[in-house]
Amino acid sequence: MSTIPFPAERPLDFISLGRLCIDLNANEINRPMEQTRTFTKYVGGSPANIAIGAARLGLKTGFIGKIADDQMGRFIKQYLVEQGIDVTQLAVDDTGAVTGLTFTEIKSPEDCSILMYRDNVADLLLRPEEVSEDYIRKAKALLISGTALAASPSREAVFVALSYARKHGVFVFFDLDYRPYTWKTPSETAVYYKLAAQHCDFIIGTREEFDMMEAFDGQQADDRRTAQTWFDHHAKVVIIKHGGDGSIAYTKEGQSFKGGIFKTKVLKTFGAGDSYASAMIYALMQGYDVATAMDYGSASAAIVISRHSSSEAMPTAEELRTFIKSTERIQL
Repeated sequence: MSTIPFPAERPLDFISLGRLCIDLNANEINRPMEQTRTFTKYVGGSPANIAIGAARLGLKTGFIGKIADDQMGRFIKQYLVEQGIDVTQLAVDDTGAVTGLTFTEIKSPEDCSILMYRDNVADLLLRPEEVSEDYIRKAKALLISGTALAASPSREAVFVALSYARKHGVFVFFDLDYRPYTWKTPSETAVYYKLAAQHCDFIIGTREEFDMMEAFDGQQADDRRTAQTWFDHHAKVVIIKHGGDGSIAYTKEGQSFKGGIFKTKVLKTFGAGDSYASAMIYALMQGYDVATAMDYGSASAAIVISRHSSSEAMPTAEELRTFIKSTERIQL
């Protein structure tokens, strides 16, 4: 597979669906959260970060989701508008739900963690009837995220979106983004992830996330077997991430590509996956092959992990190309 074909002549390049929250990143680094006094506020949530990254790179981007009717919800909407993201499909909760919060801890470049508050959050209250078929029909690609499957009615809204995407030939990316604390049981997680993955064209996740989906398959973890499982459904490409050992992309035609990394000064580790996904999607939609798109993803990740934020650290296309040309690449 040299390139991936996307539908032509549609007003939107890319739509992201799912979690919108606030990231509060520690200003005092190299210390535990118990000793951290100040934080900087950013828009967060994996689907939001990916949408912001795609918009920064020049894709015509929209978002389907729900925000709280509070100050944080309004901050999120305003920021998305500032980034040039279409927010006409951003619903506002009327039940008193709140905006999810994520506090980050940066003890060292290798030791980072997050503390999430996800009770009664607005993004999980997106209803199926709030997903517009006409809006999805106007897009070339749709991205769904595993966190949106964690509870109803957001879960049903995802499946409605998948149904519309399949009906209108919209290319679907699935970022597994598994957050165990948002789920009731591992079996529930595995079932709904697998049901969603069966309708997706491009699936990306860590080896551990794929293991979670395969928990009841009775098979030993194997990348090629995992990829073939989804090729037997709808997938064209499966990317399995192995942390510091890099990522491997498998195509339905039997090809595989191992991605490298770029040298960078690491400040923190979070944000790498979202920046990787946004730049990879951008490159694929520019007509680059899978291997080149993986390089774009790795370069973007290297940029973002050297900076304090995730969403605001997303590079522009010019910045990304300059970084790729000027930075040493390490083949794993």
